[in-house]
Amino acid sequence: MTNEAKPISATPHADNVAWKEIVLKYQKPSLVRAMWQIINTVIPYGALWYLMHLCQSISWWLVVPLAVLAGAFLVRVFIIFHDCGHGSYFKSRAANDAVGFLTGVLTFTPYYHWRWEHAIHHNSAGDLDKRGTGDVWTMTVQEYLESSRWKKFAYRLARNPFILFVIAPMYLFLIQQRFPAAKASQRERHSVYAMNAAILAVALGLIWLVGFKAYLIIQLIILMVAGGAGVWMFYVQHQFEDVYWERGEDWSYVSAALEGSSFYKLPRILQWFSGNIGFHHIHHLSPRIPNYNLEKCHQADPLFQQVKPITLFSSFKSATYRLWDEKNKKLVGYRALRELRKQHKRAARS
Repeated sequence: MTNEAKPISATPHADNVAWKEIVLKYQKPSLVRAMWQIINTVIPYGALWYLMHLCQSISWWLVVPLAVLAGAFLVRVFIIFHDCGHGSYFKSRAANDAVGFLTGVLTFTPYYHWRWEHAIHHNSAGDLDKRGTGDVWTMTVQEYLESSRWKKFAYRLARNPFILFVIAPMYLFLIQQRFPAAKASQRERHSVYAMNAAILAVALGLIWLVGFKAYLIIQLIILMVAGGAGVWMFYVQHQFEDVYWERGEDWSYVSAALEGSSFYKLPRILQWFSGNIGFHHIHHLSPRIPNYNLEKCHQADPLFQQVKPITLFSSFKSATYRLWDEKNKKLVGYRALRELRKQHKRAARS
């Protein structure tokens, strides 16, 4: 393979053998790296809670910035939880499940229930015929045009940035994840109930330490920061202009990974706090690669580097994309509807 750039979609599927051999090298978990990541993530997060407790008697102007920083650390905690859910963080399944449950308590996320829904996301990302589980509500242009006024209103409301990145994360982590999905199995249901009990126990302990009012304010700030950042990351990873969407019969796993998952190239400090999840194209290509190996895998072959990066500043444009244009195969904003309506009127007249 040469270093000459070419569209990923033009890459022959014979290359699948090559990428499989490459990613296999990076699927091996490292106990040392995993434990060090837990040490430099979970311990500082706990220390920040204690510092906030001490700072209460001095000034809340000190507490709030510490809570924001704790929210950033909680994003990194969630990445550890996420990798455990994929069975990629440790070699041991029992270790993955144990750490996954414990980090789930901190992130207010039921481990087995989330793992089940997230697996559906990985098996259906980019498939227009399998939307609806573990993804952001996305309608095609045609679906939107044919919808009722109430459905259009609901869709516009759901895609509103304030709703999507402020209200929705709080609803997701505080309310929705407290109840199992209708299709959840017994183990997933019990996972939700056990997590609720564990979260309550930790909350009572922190209330005893810092007080009810302080706990409520601090925890809400942390969840708002972590939840908003996490949902934004997930949004950018699958909602960009040239993202990949196809109908079931034309859907390709490799194309969905390399074209339907972004390479979110963040500044180093943000890459650290987000646990390298910006290399999302690599993650979707092989979920068994732990986060601490994603960057090395990305750099291992020119095939992966053909994915055009999305930078922090260019990613803000993603917030303007609303609908999937099946004809032109790209995400568009509401303004594009005006031109489409004009085209439909001209077609109707002719």
